[in-house]
Amino acid sequence: MSKSIFYHAGCPVCVSAEHDIIALVGEANVEVVHLGSDKSRIAEAEKAGVKSVPALLTTNGNVLHINFGASMADVKG
Repeated sequence: MSKSIFYHAGCPVCVSAEHDIIALVGEANVEVVHLGSDKSRIAEAEKAGVKSVPALLTTNGNVLHINFGASMADVKG
């Protein structure tokens, strides 16, 4: 994986974290995935180990859960 992936669901906590992550690592180094808009990526996020959003999947496969916006169960609806 060449970029980190930032998963979120669009809530205020997630959007704030998205802005901070982009400011820290640079927009070119992170793919932003809005799971509320792109539900087809939920299984991918769960397989990677995402338990709640916002979360950052690093290039070496570690999942960093940032604050707490929503559980994956909430994201699934």
